[in-house]
Amino acid sequence: MNNPQISIIIVSFNTCDLLRDCLNNLIKESGSVSYEIIVIDNASKDNSAIMVANEFPEIKLICSSENLGFAAANNIGFAKARGEYIVLLNSDAFLRPYALERALAYMQANPKIGIGGARLVNRDNSWQPSARMFPSLLNHFLVKSGLANKYPQSKFFGRMDRTWADSELAASIDWVPGAFSIMPRKVLEKIGYFDERFFLYCEEVDLCKRFKAAGYEVYYWPDVIVEHLGGESCKSLTDLNMSTSGKQIHLWQMRSTLLYYRKHHGVIITWLWMQLESLLYLLKFWKNIFNNKANSSKIIRNLLKQAWRETEGGKISPPRPW
Repeated sequence: MNNPQISIIIVSFNTCDLLRDCLNNLIKESGSVSYEIIVIDNASKDNSAIMVANEFPEIKLICSSENLGFAAANNIGFAKARGEYIVLLNSDAFLRPYALERALAYMQANPKIGIGGARLVNRDNSWQPSARMFPSLLNHFLVKSGLANKYPQSKFFGRMDRTWADSELAASIDWVPGAFSIMPRKVLEKIGYFDERFFLYCEEVDLCKRFKAAGYEVYYWPDVIVEHLGGESCKSLTDLNMSTSGKQIHLWQMRSTLLYYRKHHGVIITWLWMQLESLLYLLKFWKNIFNNKANSSKIIRNLLKQAWRETEGGKISPPRPW
């Protein structure tokens, strides 16, 4: 039996209905591409694994007894993949027509590309940040201070998410979100899989940085369109602190960010990031001292201190599951 052109890996965590829709969409929009689908279920409690086994028996299903996180779960899929290329797809992401065929064609046409990413859109077709710059103290300040949002057309202020750029133009960039990405399997095996210290968040940033360090390009393609809902798995974790804008988990984000900065920039820059983050939330606290938003800033500053302690300043990853 010939190996497929693409191995599509989907990590599932408590998104049963969305996962079903995702798989049906994937099968419908696969076009002429030969593929295999590998689903890694991260100990879902909503019968996601049973649904896949019963309704999609042709799919490779791997069930974990615990929530391994995004990086470690995908690594299991990497090891099982047989395709020439690997596609990472979130269970809350849906391919638009020809997305998979175009992504494959772009990769085949340019062997210098290590990872390619899609144009991510919301249900109303509005654009999501899809072509991004690596984190830095400057980029972090511009985003968290609100300057990036205030001046999105500025190449300086809008640098992190490249909001100044024409979203209709393909570009060589720093990193692409993990909701959809494609990479050559042989190159991935040479570069190395996801760093499993990142339970959730920053793992794709770290991987893109390693691809670029090895001389490969990271590309954004505007005509590879993927609808992405975002944050669906996190909705099931109601006992954790969530960000109001992206439904992201503050503590997990902070842990991963500390791990990323310590790995790639050293202890001093990591400490400076922590101080900058703390200062920005302190300023937000005083700005909102007379309304109910002040308390959330106080909570986040406490979470930041907790993340610093638990990672020993970005040196270690807390035991899984986070």
